[in-house]
Amino acid sequence: MKILLAEDQAMIRTALAGLLRLESNYTVDEAVDGADAKQKLQENHYDILLTDIEMPHISGLELLQWAKQAQPHLLTVIITTFNRSGYIKRAVAAGVNGFLLKDAPIEVLVQSLQKIQTGQQVISNELLLQALDDQDPLTEKERKALRLAGEGMSTAAIAKALFIAEGTARNYLSEAISKLHASNRTEAARIAHQKGWL
Repeated sequence: MKILLAEDQAMIRTALAGLLRLESNYTVDEAVDGADAKQKLQENHYDILLTDIEMPHISGLELLQWAKQAQPHLLTVIITTFNRSGYIKRAVAAGVNGFLLKDAPIEVLVQSLQKIQTGQQVISNELLLQALDDQDPLTEKERKALRLAGEGMSTAAIAKALFIAEGTARNYLSEAISKLHASNRTEAARIAHQKGWL
């Protein structure tokens, strides 16, 4: 079985890849971020994508959504330190095969990968319980506008980036601010990020 491990923190990536090679019979290739992983997936055949969530260029969730469309055969597993309910729900909605925390022992990871190969979905119990508590109120369009606002972009720049009218961008942002009971777009982006909804 061939694994592609996408993780932007070099020390974690090399340690995890080393442990996987040591504890299992998996071949492990490493990707330094989401964009690198996407390119490697397009150029090579992999059985499992093991990815972090928060990475530059393309997040683990965006990578997962792309992979499920482009390569339906690929098994996808998110491994993260962020136990945010929004992340879990979005990953499950995208069809993730596994969602695990980085602080789990390597044996648990290997066992989980083996279960996933047999067709089971493996999600850490701690994460599942959290996910049941929180409802994400944002639409996909509001989420995109809020993410860009959180990066400091103006309404005009957001409208241009999303190919929408400036008034429409303003509406998306005010809806998001209202739904999150925030006083402004910066606070709304911070709340949504903390919840894992961005």
